Amino acid sequence: MLNRRSVLLASLAAGVAMTDKAHAKPSQPATPVNFDVPPHACDCHTHIHGDPEKFPFFAGRVYTPELASPEEMAALHKALHIERVAIVTPSVYGTDNSSTLFGMKARGANARGVAVIDDKTTDAQLDAMHQEGFRGIRINLATGGINDPNVGRARFTAAVERVKARGWHVQLYTTLPMITAIKELVLAAPAPAVFDHFGGLEASLGLEQPGFADLIELVKSGKAYVKISGAYRSSKLAPDYQDMVPFAQALIAANSDRIVWGTDWPHPDSSQVPGRKATDVAPLYQIDDGNLLNQLPVWAPDADMRKKILVDNPARLYGF
Repeated sequence: MLNRRSVLLASLAAGVAMTDKAHAKPSQPATPVNFDVPPHACDCHTHIHGDPEKFPFFAGRVYTPELASPEEMAALHKALHIERVAIVTPSVYGTDNSSTLFGMKARGANARGVAVIDDKTTDAQLDAMHQEGFRGIRINLATGGINDPNVGRARFTAAVERVKARGWHVQLYTTLPMITAIKELVLAAPAPAVFDHFGGLEASLGLEQPGFADLIELVKSGKAYVKISGAYRSSKLAPDYQDMVPFAQALIAANSDRIVWGTDWPHPDSSQVPGRKATDVAPLYQIDDGNLLNQLPVWAPDADMRKKILVDNPARLYGF
């Protein structure tokens, strides 16, 4: 188990600075799960932050997370009764997917990965990634604050070209305005799009906010999946995020075959904080994932619907 000293030493070895507020440990569920989680349930959005001596951070990152190990992730999922997992390469590693692969290998056949690539990534490397269990590539526009539609369209188009022959998907972490900008491309794409964290909506702006109707249209079309994950990124009404209920229910009603669920563990804080450098260690958000999972029956009261979201849809998307 990681402790503050081991994290501090690892951080120093990687040339990053610990803050006094660092928890040095990712959160574990504090609230018991209050419904029957179906067998083969999948957490569709997680990250592994490995030892920086083995998995160095990308020099161009905009934040530095605390560490989060495969063992800690296994403890999380044991508490949540979750069997399967999709591990996503976070922006802090650039195009180095080795920490994600480390987490996948620890989990074995119950893990799949979503990689970050660039134009230097060869087809042979993608073929090798497929054998290792990767099933998609991620475009992260939100963390870097990329809002230019031309950039979004170009990156999505290039990503589709790389995955279309492999049965993979293109995962996007972005905002509703960007989703509007690329909607026609998604509708025409020969590969599915997967939008992180409710498509980046802001709960306080309501169902009529610009772009949400476009997200609904894409879900209805079957060309896009949405992860009803990271509710705390869209809502300020912790711990139950009541203002997320109408959004979750609208997305599920639009097409329940295109909705998946995830924790977003270990809950990295990529926000730009005045006075905090990219190399300063940003404390992980302390989120109660038991309480987070308990929102799913509120969003989807029917057990068969929850099985779709937790089991059937992830099995189709990730090839379990």
